[in-house]
Amino acid sequence: MASNATIGQKCPSPMKATSNGLFLGDNPLDFALPLAILQICLVVGLTRGLAFLLRPLRQPRVIAEIIGGILLGPSVLGRSKSYLQAIFPPKSLTVLDTLANIGLIFFLFLSGLEIDPKALQRSGKTAFAIAVAGIGFPFALGIGSSFLLKATISKDVNASAFLVFMGVALSITAFPVLARILAELKLLTTDVGRMAMSAAAVNDVAAWILLALAVALSGSSSSPAVSLWVFLSGCVFVICLIFIVPPIFKWMARRCHDGEPVEEVYICATLASVLAAGFVTDAIGIHAMFGAFVVGVLFPKEGPFAHALVEKVVDLVSGLFLPLYFVSSGLKTNIATIQGLQSWGLLALVIFTACFGKIFGTVVVSLSCKVPLREALALGFLMNTKGLVELIVLNIGKDRKVLNDQTFAIMVLMALFTTFITTPVVMAVYKPARRRKIDYKYRTIERKNPDTQLRILACFHGARNIPSMINLLEASRGVEKREGLSVYALHLMELSERSSAILMVHKVRKNGLPFRNKGRHSDSDHIVVAFEAFRQLSQVTLRSMTSISSIADMHEDICTIGERKRAAIIILPFHKHQRVDGSLETTRTGFRWVNQRVLEHAPCSVGILVDRGLGGTTHVSASNVSYLITVLFFGGRDDREALAYGARMAEHPGISLNVIRFVLKPETIGEIARVDMQENSSLRSMSLDEEFLSKFNQKISNDGSVRYEEKAVRNATETITTIHGAGRCNLILVGRMPDGELALALKRTSECPELGPVGNLLISPDFSRTASILVVQQYHGNISVNLASEMEEESPDKDSESS
Repeated sequence: MASNATIGQKCPSPMKATSNGLFLGDNPLDFALPLAILQICLVVGLTRGLAFLLRPLRQPRVIAEIIGGILLGPSVLGRSKSYLQAIFPPKSLTVLDTLANIGLIFFLFLSGLEIDPKALQRSGKTAFAIAVAGIGFPFALGIGSSFLLKATISKDVNASAFLVFMGVALSITAFPVLARILAELKLLTTDVGRMAMSAAAVNDVAAWILLALAVALSGSSSSPAVSLWVFLSGCVFVICLIFIVPPIFKWMARRCHDGEPVEEVYICATLASVLAAGFVTDAIGIHAMFGAFVVGVLFPKEGPFAHALVEKVVDLVSGLFLPLYFVSSGLKTNIATIQGLQSWGLLALVIFTACFGKIFGTVVVSLSCKVPLREALALGFLMNTKGLVELIVLNIGKDRKVLNDQTFAIMVLMALFTTFITTPVVMAVYKPARRRKIDYKYRTIERKNPDTQLRILACFHGARNIPSMINLLEASRGVEKREGLSVYALHLMELSERSSAILMVHKVRKNGLPFRNKGRHSDSDHIVVAFEAFRQLSQVTLRSMTSISSIADMHEDICTIGERKRAAIIILPFHKHQRVDGSLETTRTGFRWVNQRVLEHAPCSVGILVDRGLGGTTHVSASNVSYLITVLFFGGRDDREALAYGARMAEHPGISLNVIRFVLKPETIGEIARVDMQENSSLRSMSLDEEFLSKFNQKISNDGSVRYEEKAVRNATETITTIHGAGRCNLILVGRMPDGELALALKRTSECPELGPVGNLLISPDFSRTASILVVQQYHGNISVNLASEMEEESPDKDSESS
């Protein structure tokens, strides 16, 4: 695969590996290693820069890589012969193509990992019908268009191989690219997303089988018997792998335990077996990537082994080696060969045929399966996604001389166009976010009837957040409530360029479904085990979900799910975690902005949990719970919400509640902080506070586990001293934006406005480092929270009574 007819005609002399350096008169660009390093750096820098520029258009990175390869090739920069001779001389192409194909082999192994044979068997009739239509109709149109191309610009090619290559090229759907587009558009969990993924997986497998047939037909031998032997030998090899590969890798997977590092020998053995399978298929006469792909498909998907393998391989392959394949393809793509009205007309014909075949076939079958028109159109354009898989087909055809320069350039532009239009067209055609706003009653914990069901959306970033979150939920059960507690556990996963489709698809299969503890699947995910144990022991209704989105859009998922599940409060982990010495360390700055945006747009109350080890590192069972919880009450809607939450927790037999109300001594009223507050609003807030506290005191009059006290203070210093003394507890509940002169006196410039003045005070180094903190903001209609200004000035309070 090292040949490149567009660059050099005679066989160049081989290059030495390393130079002696500039000081000894050697030009590093005349030696293989320094030239390869320069090529890699150039390719990676250009493609990453293009990806950054195309990010506002929400295009997948493969678009930038295809364009980057074309720019570096003879179409643009390659028009300069001195540039080509210096950076991509013919004698360097063997090394470049070898590195590119090594990356391709491992990428196809990862692509095989993304295909779950069991999931293919479970694909519904609709998805299977869409996949068949998405292959059959464009395949037929591809064969039809190949006759016209062969009669005009591809006269001297192998007819049978050309027909099959054109059919495969037009019928392919790029499964990994499709998964990323769906995740970027937040369609993975929709009906359209599930059908598209299932259909694309079936399409992917069928396309590789057809491509293997095309490769077998494209051999140099004129005898059909040779092509038949090549294809049959490939089938025999696949059958042998089916019986050999799964038992060996399942044995390895059973010896890899969750939470423990995977042994190096297993990783090395797996990668070596991928290369060995590639060697065998190459020796048979089929490309080496087929063996790697089959090994990936047969590799067990359960357990930590597969995920560890992906994590170790994906960065090196997709970050360094794979871009080389795009530049290798770009060096073979010369857009200048598309000249004249006939050539441009053929390009338009190929693009129209490719789009029409996929879209029309998919839409017709979808409508016959009673899929709505808008969703059917979205499916059609999604199934029309091309990408690296398309380039692989075209490059094999080019190297086997089935596609000439002009046909190859036309097909590359077709793949680029069809993939580029997918995201904007789908966004225009199908917008599931266009759903009406859900109107529901209980958006706060404070309510007239506290015996109604409490719905909590508990968000977490990873395993570190689980123990304290579960212990907080245990404390929130309210054992005296008739309707109990309903919890939705939302795993927040960032969508980044390194997120693999296998991870996204695996999470989506569980999305919105209850955690189950059946068979060996439960052993592979300790998060599932933790929540399942809590559900069974606490008799709490619990459902799990996964949000896969970028940091910029994550708050939309949280707010949408909170509204859809009719949550009364959303609990978010603070963006800092506690170190061994007790100080707080930033986990990820982006999560701070997620929390702030949720506070601004939440459809219900919001709580931010500053975790300092509530209950330790494990789930504390109901019989062993022994917590002291403190509520600091200054006044206002947020403080009432915090106290309502504390009152619910106090019903737990293992929890004692200490409520401290701060009141200003009469002689200092109006002297601590003078602000321009609306009198009616202030009076109404005080009235609601007194009414709420009156009911609270009546309820706890005979409850020995609840202690209520009022602290009369003169100034902010005395307030801080009192808060210091209240830090000897397990959990402190505070309102985010308390009312009153005392609260205003505590306000100061802070780096964490999402916690409010009291919350910021509690996380400062001067205070307790053992008590976890829950900062609560009560839902108050459509009033937007301006976090930037709240730390500097107090806005008029428009308090309203919660339902």
